[in-house]
Amino acid sequence: MINDVDSVDWSSMRHAYGPAVDVPVWLRAMASPDSEVRERAFGDFYSAAHHQGDVYVCTVASLPFLFALADDPATPDRASVIGLLVSIGRESVERDDGGIRFAPDGTASTACTDGAAMMRDRSEAFVAYAADVDPGVRRAAIVGLGLFLDDADRAVGVLRSRLPAASGTVERLLVVETTADLALRLPAARADATAWLRGLADDTSADADVRLAALVHHARCVPEAVGDGTVPAAIGLLRRLTPAPPPRTDEKRCRSGSGTRACTPAPDTASPDTPPQIVAAFADMDRHNRVHAPTTPLLRALHRVLDHRVPERTALLTEQLRSPDPAVRFDAIGMARDLIGSWRGNHARLVTLVAECLLPDDPYTALAAAEVLGSLMPVTDNAREALAAFVAAQRTAYGPDVWAARDPLLRRAHQEAVRALARLDDPRALPGLLTALDTDVDAWRAVQVAGCLRRGADELVPRLCRRLAAVDFSKHGPGFGTGGLTSALAALGDPGAVPAITQAVTAAVRYEQWRSAAAALEALASFGTDAVSALDVVRPLADAPDVDLRAAATAALWELERDPADIVSRLHDLLGSHCNRDAADVLGRIGPAAVTALPRLREMLTAGYEWTRLHAAIAVWDIAGEAEADGVIGTLLEVWEKNEATAHHIVMFLDRMGPSAAPALPRLRAELARARRDRGVASDEEVQRACRILQLRLAAPQDRQRRHWELIPGAGVGPLRLGMSPTEVAHALREPATPVGGPYAQENFATAGVSVFYNDAGHLACVALGAATGPQTTLVGVPLAGQDPERMEQWLLEDYAAEHGATILFTLDGSFALTDLGLLIRTQRIGDTRLTRPFIVTEDWFESTYHRDHLPLEGPRPQDEYGGNPGM
Repeated sequence: MINDVDSVDWSSMRHAYGPAVDVPVWLRAMASPDSEVRERAFGDFYSAAHHQGDVYVCTVASLPFLFALADDPATPDRASVIGLLVSIGRESVERDDGGIRFAPDGTASTACTDGAAMMRDRSEAFVAYAADVDPGVRRAAIVGLGLFLDDADRAVGVLRSRLPAASGTVERLLVVETTADLALRLPAARADATAWLRGLADDTSADADVRLAALVHHARCVPEAVGDGTVPAAIGLLRRLTPAPPPRTDEKRCRSGSGTRACTPAPDTASPDTPPQIVAAFADMDRHNRVHAPTTPLLRALHRVLDHRVPERTALLTEQLRSPDPAVRFDAIGMARDLIGSWRGNHARLVTLVAECLLPDDPYTALAAAEVLGSLMPVTDNAREALAAFVAAQRTAYGPDVWAARDPLLRRAHQEAVRALARLDDPRALPGLLTALDTDVDAWRAVQVAGCLRRGADELVPRLCRRLAAVDFSKHGPGFGTGGLTSALAALGDPGAVPAITQAVTAAVRYEQWRSAAAALEALASFGTDAVSALDVVRPLADAPDVDLRAAATAALWELERDPADIVSRLHDLLGSHCNRDAADVLGRIGPAAVTALPRLREMLTAGYEWTRLHAAIAVWDIAGEAEADGVIGTLLEVWEKNEATAHHIVMFLDRMGPSAAPALPRLRAELARARRDRGVASDEEVQRACRILQLRLAAPQDRQRRHWELIPGAGVGPLRLGMSPTEVAHALREPATPVGGPYAQENFATAGVSVFYNDAGHLACVALGAATGPQTTLVGVPLAGQDPERMEQWLLEDYAAEHGATILFTLDGSFALTDLGLLIRTQRIGDTRLTRPFIVTEDWFESTYHRDHLPLEGPRPQDEYGGNPGM
């Protein structure tokens, strides 16, 4: 029949890229004995005649010829032909909803309806294909049994008959999955199909892979039947499927026999016209789409069914990440990212298990783990030491310039670990970033995170400035421009960058690179009056014809000279442009001196776009204060209700309203009660933290004047992190220390109400918070300081520990601790009352018999009754 392909008037039809005259060429080429010709033909057909799943008239006109190719045993690659038929048929069936569809030329099209009808008419062909001697043909065809057979009894019967005849894991799992798909598509098939799946799942004589597939797909069909035993059953079957593999003797090692190897810069293989970010994005897309273990689709399906059941999904992922099969472990890394990124909860254990995948001898897996850990900050803060250890191990094994190693996997794994450390402002990331900026190997990756590493500003800023000075603004088009550089310099906050950024503004304006110029102006504005030297460059741009450039220059003028005389009228004019939100923000920062803009800002409170109303409301408050409280809080709550994406912006502002934000309490509580994240992890964690503190301040007026911190389990509290140096502690508290001395180098910070203690190495090991004067510290929204000791003990031990499984410790003085959190609760007498005083203690001291039994730490070191080194 393929010889009749020219009898069709293909010129009257169109595909994604024009007239369909090339479709017959592709159909003929699909039968070519040359594999390269066939591959190109299938690719062209998918790209044009089945573009992104679309079904055109020419796609449907191709179906008879595709069936003829599939029916002919002489066709070289029948499996690919059947796969194309299934793809076209699936899209046709799913899109055949009775609605009107349109062809590329705008005319009404019945292509999907016609395609679905033809597939159903030829459904028996898939029964024959599914019994073919060629396993590739069978696997391609099995899916069609669930899509195109409308006789429920016939379809279930055919699928059941295929299971004992199936060869290999892939084919068996396809039969089970297709049975579930059939049950979900045809209500008439559901009872028989689900009963069969349930029986397979319970059949102890069946293979473990079939049982696991049946268990998962039964859960897909009957989600209400998922119970307490579902995940344990899946874990048991997974263990049977993944016994410990024998050690490989032929495994390729990254290290040479000496254990070290010098790393030299990798050659630049990208086209000069292709931005490196684009090249990397496509490479990452390919890597992220790979599946390494045959059980992965099943486990992903089970996670989708479990959905909001975070404890059950965590238990399943724990098993996956501990699997002896490296392929199962690898695929679990991405699933862990999906869970942590989508649902709130205590994910510390999963983070630890992902961090254990940072294996120096397995850069492929280490890359995935480092990438995930870096993307989920700050939830992954407890992986800091694992990341640092991995980076150190690679530098030891491959030399200090491992960032620029030739091996792409080795290089990328190291880079992602360094980038994750940089996001934590960890100085151990600095050597890698400096290598990137000095060698120019993947420097764009270093620039993306350089602004996070404020403790490396002295060395980073000069290098970033040199790169900014070297940018050729005469070149237009996509590529690595100045936005990342100027943003990083602004974040690092060193005024020494002002001349370089000023020069960048001048160069960008000269070549009409308005976007780059605006970004550089925003960076200048971040330096405030420290950038006053740039005024002569900035002032003329406040009259620029480009609105974005004019808005950025006007904002910078205010920050640089703080003179509202001319600025307010300019900003008032900008309120009528698409830059109105930026103008409102600057008016708010000007404050009462911008009162003449209030009428226009009040008008913006009724705008149709939620973000416009939000920025206007904040500006109105900043200018007029309490007098506008009712209107502002009403607008903000209405905006939040209509657009969840505004939550972060609103919550960060509410703290400035003080008691006037009280009407927001119910909304804050509702936000904290939600389990799903509707925004990025970092933003969502910040929103939760701010909501808890706001709730505490608004509900407990006596705590409004205190600082409000949050306990970071096992890591620190507020701005303090265990392991900090005395200098870092003083910088974080913004107060000079009062040395007390003693065996633990105690220091007091009277204004903050904090005492700190250091270990023998001079690293922060304990933080004590005053019951009445110290920061009010919360754990999942519950205040820990200044509380009734009995009620606090009851909540921590009976409620929190019972839910989270924390380890409980009672010290010799009668205090109690949850060692997993690094939290010790003592009491402090305030007047005639004893109130709770929280201590945050390093895990090493909880594990040390000496330190554990001699807590608290104030006063002289007790006599060592154990006769050993007190530091042991």
